[in-house]
Amino acid sequence: MKKILVPAIALALPAAVMAQSAVDAYNLSQSELRGTARFMSMGGAFTALGGDLSAVSLNPASLGVYRSSEIGATLDINFRNYKTDAVSESQTKAFCNNFGYVGVTRLDGAMRTFAWGASYGRTASFDRITNGYVNPTSISLSNYIASWTNGIAASDMEFIKDKYNPYADSDINWLSILAYNTYMINPNNAAKDSYQGLFQNGTVGDAVYQARERGYIDEYNFSFGGNVSDIVSWGVNIGVTDLNYSRNVLYSESMENAAIATEAGRLATGNAGFDLYNTQYITGNGWNLNFGLIIKPINEFRIGLSVKTPTWWHLQHSADGEVDYRYTPAGSTRTMEGNEYTDIAQFDSRLNSPWRLNVGVAGVIGSQAIISLDYERTAYPDMKVKYQTGYYGTEFESAEYVNQDISDYFQAANALRLGMEYRVTPQFSLRAGYAWQGSNVKEAAANGDMEILTAGTDPSYTFNKTSNQLSFGLGYRYKGWYIDGAYVYRTRSSEFHAFSDWDGFRAPSGKLDEKFSSIVLSTGFRF
Repeated sequence: MKKILVPAIALALPAAVMAQSAVDAYNLSQSELRGTARFMSMGGAFTALGGDLSAVSLNPASLGVYRSSEIGATLDINFRNYKTDAVSESQTKAFCNNFGYVGVTRLDGAMRTFAWGASYGRTASFDRITNGYVNPTSISLSNYIASWTNGIAASDMEFIKDKYNPYADSDINWLSILAYNTYMINPNNAAKDSYQGLFQNGTVGDAVYQARERGYIDEYNFSFGGNVSDIVSWGVNIGVTDLNYSRNVLYSESMENAAIATEAGRLATGNAGFDLYNTQYITGNGWNLNFGLIIKPINEFRIGLSVKTPTWWHLQHSADGEVDYRYTPAGSTRTMEGNEYTDIAQFDSRLNSPWRLNVGVAGVIGSQAIISLDYERTAYPDMKVKYQTGYYGTEFESAEYVNQDISDYFQAANALRLGMEYRVTPQFSLRAGYAWQGSNVKEAAANGDMEILTAGTDPSYTFNKTSNQLSFGLGYRYKGWYIDGAYVYRTRSSEFHAFSDWDGFRAPSGKLDEKFSSIVLSTGFRF
């Protein structure tokens, strides 16, 4: 079957293809703690501190802390290790994750300073490698597909050359169409328009999965703020964002004593195997606003607050799926095999990411020590998705079924950050920090107590658990110049699901332990 490009220009296209899923919204709304070496070495606990190029994007009131202008840049050398029960993978990358400029004008009167700034920062990296092997399996993906294909006429999933293409001409789920045309699901003669999968009583098999994610979110910030009477600092930030995400997934099953179709069109028992490949690309841009305050009632104590609006994303999607299959009846040496693939779907969507609230306190001990504590709350259930409508796809309507899934699967996430700095001499400082990020997935969704729906022909998903980060650093100042270094170590646990648990069946899944180490170097000049 020739691949056909299916642009999103008609209401008739299936909703499962036309809009991103709750899982897509979740994947694209993750963020990581990144920034200057000083910011990272103190665990990112800068909501009440300010005075740092990365702190400006966290709390734009940080501009009011500046008394002179600054320019600086940061190099991040990142080491990542991904470990499952079966495989361990590693990768190393180096990139400039932050650079920026702050300008300050001193004023007379109650408004002591006015400052403005422009900066770049990488707020998320989607790089992740997942590999796993499950033996034995207790169910097949084909049985899961059959469970929600029941009720659809087989003739509606069959191609008629030059007349009917079920991918473009129907609203049937594309995974059902692909599975039917690769004999993963077959008509069940016991009931009309019902289907059965490959797994039956007596079937034994195993499964292999491989997933490779790549991409990033970059944010360009344009900020302004000031200081009132050396007590209140205020700031406003406009963020312009750029996103690039790709996902390539292979899921493979091999079974003995499976319920397979033969070339004669009958059902028989035999060996079965299929490889499901999925490719997904998402690009886009968006913008957000951030408002902040820092209040210094006394020199030794500061309180900080910032509220960041959702990022309003305009996204472009491209996705397709492919299956290689092979079926051999018991006692036969003749194998029925082949390959089928979907059309290529391209469409646009809108996504509102979660809003974020940061509250922080900081204390200054004499002229030598600083300790700061931040709390962050991210409202994941408030994410919203809109899908393309209209004949030319120029209008967008709320995807209520996706937004309901978001509410069902996800919860607000809490984070804590702690930072400390000790000035050994006026030029040399030591720093340490800790950051904790709680899970944003509801317990029922994480434990497989509800069905998790995805879009297109990729039924797999990964849910993150808690993460912990430790950091250490040092800094040196000479006149206006500074150089800072940090070492950051972060761990995160996740779980990959080949497809959703459903109706008491447990799908193949595997735990993924991720370890991240970074060496961060920053340099700059204040003038």
